[in-house]
Amino acid sequence: MGKKVVIVGAGYSGILAAKKLAKNFKKDKNVSITIVDRNPFSTMLTELHEVAACRVDEASIRMDLKRIFAGRKVDVKLDNIERVDFENKVVVGSHESYEYDYVVIAAGSKPTYFGIEGAQENTYTLWSYDDAVKLRDRIHDVFVRASQEPDLNKRRQLLTFYVVGAGLTGVEMMGELAEYAPILCDKFGLTMKDVTLVEVDALPGAVTTLPEKPRKKIEKRLRKLGVTLKFNTKVIKVTDSSITLDTNGTIEENPVHTVIWTAGIQSADLTADSGDKLEALQRGGRIETDMYLRAKGSEDVFVAGDNAYYVLEGQTTALPQMVENAEQSGKLIAQNITASIRGSKKLTPYKPAFHGTMVCIGGRWGTATAKFGKVQFNMPSFFAMFAKHFMNCVYFMQVLGWNKVFSYLKHEIFTIRNKRSFVGGHFSNRTPSFLLMPIRVWLGMVWLFEGVKKVTEGWLDFETGPKLAGFFGGATSWFNGILGIADANAGATGDAVAGATGEAAASAGEILLHLNFFNFIQPMFVSGTALADAKLENLAIKLDFSLMNWFVDNVILSSDGMQFFMQAMVVVMEILIGLALIAGLFTTIAAGMSVILQVMFLMTTGLYLSNFWMFVAGIAVLFAGNTLGLDYWVSPKLKSLWKRIPFIKKWYLYHD
Repeated sequence: MGKKVVIVGAGYSGILAAKKLAKNFKKDKNVSITIVDRNPFSTMLTELHEVAACRVDEASIRMDLKRIFAGRKVDVKLDNIERVDFENKVVVGSHESYEYDYVVIAAGSKPTYFGIEGAQENTYTLWSYDDAVKLRDRIHDVFVRASQEPDLNKRRQLLTFYVVGAGLTGVEMMGELAEYAPILCDKFGLTMKDVTLVEVDALPGAVTTLPEKPRKKIEKRLRKLGVTLKFNTKVIKVTDSSITLDTNGTIEENPVHTVIWTAGIQSADLTADSGDKLEALQRGGRIETDMYLRAKGSEDVFVAGDNAYYVLEGQTTALPQMVENAEQSGKLIAQNITASIRGSKKLTPYKPAFHGTMVCIGGRWGTATAKFGKVQFNMPSFFAMFAKHFMNCVYFMQVLGWNKVFSYLKHEIFTIRNKRSFVGGHFSNRTPSFLLMPIRVWLGMVWLFEGVKKVTEGWLDFETGPKLAGFFGGATSWFNGILGIADANAGATGDAVAGATGEAAASAGEILLHLNFFNFIQPMFVSGTALADAKLENLAIKLDFSLMNWFVDNVILSSDGMQFFMQAMVVVMEILIGLALIAGLFTTIAAGMSVILQVMFLMTTGLYLSNFWMFVAGIAVLFAGNTLGLDYWVSPKLKSLWKRIPFIKKWYLYHD
């Protein structure tokens, strides 16, 4: 009888555990893997504040489970798990039950309110996809209402926001809100003087788990954005219009319209209930585990991420409830379940390697404490933000491959507005793509002309003999003549560079730049005539690359037949690229091939600066086919068919 693995929860740890198990048992029909979640998607919890403050679209933080596990032996179930029957080995959901041989509890966490009066009823949380969307709509609605409110006091109360909790989630939410508020004020004709932003925490500072230096930088940044910081301050009561605080014994009640609660988390109810039944319940509703992340006293129940309570050797506190722990614990659990199913008695103990903490205050500023072994150092803002995006992309590659990486970069960098990115708005698309249509068509016409010209010159006529030896040799001789290098091709004809402009090969000229990196790469920039008399068509560049030289000598020029085949390929490619760009059909492929051909010419014959515009134009029109081109109609249909191919779905070789 086969083995059944049930994973409860499709968060960071649950997904990685399921994917690794599916990989390990992809050819084993006796092992089934089921993952159950109440949502049909997984949420990037670390990015919720970006949606709440409308920096990115909500689609950027969700990943469809069916897509994640497409082509893999993972059965995705949409269900709300009510309890786990450990005695009978059954996971009980609202709609059906799931028998198991091994169960992974990765149900995640929920906010905790510490019994504070009115906190749960009168605050907005930030711990789910729905929370982020709800809070985003609330913030926008508040500014709309404030813009229509004539009473100054009421308007200021509407624009008063408190964030309770100055941990990672709290300061990142406040940073996003502080960055977003001026944009909304400008949009609705309001002034920041009427906006009140307050960060509250009972602890003495922000993100107290960080070293003092980055912690102080975070506090300084928040103050610079206009945030009032209230530390050593406890929340006593929250109503729908006020918040009562206790600051070192001083009680104050302040008017407020929106309170965002990020003060703490505890394990989901299912986890706490399971921990109680297993007699392994620990603080915060977490389940105590052994070194293999099995629930205490159990060999078939594994606990991952925020739900696991395990104190590493030499430590005094339990595993941190952070993303890196969730990812690493999910992978280890998959490894240990695999070993158990295969009959191995040797499981792998959990020895996580945490690499630091990254904090982003808005989209343009961040700080990070990085750890590599025993070495720890702080990262400045730009590099901290870069590290954050890089690590997110690493995770996305594991979960949803290129599809999600492309989507993430699009939302975070390429479509960002109001410069809310660590690279500002420099990489964000702003030029209407239809304005690129003329240069796309012109580039296509030039390529078509070049291809037809080569046909008239006999490049497709085998009887006239191969052209490439002279094409490459003449260009090399021309450059070597200027550089003063003795060349065996000095007498060759068919100078490709000069041929493009109608000039004869020359040995006179000036060297403007010539670098030699170990005879491996040699950038060259020369003038074919005296620099004082030079025109744009006299200036040429070449990137002499030893590997390309070897390929030309030993492959392309290896025989007359190979030369003819390669030159015919060049002609056909030039004509096809030209026609595709003119029609706006398969534009990305055509523009990409245009750039590749230009790079090949750059490394073989060199390019005059008068022709270098083709390289730049190819880059510019890479994604300019969907306007005023056939791609507008053809691409959606082809894309729909492409995404249905099992291999493509499995390896995520598409984008949305």
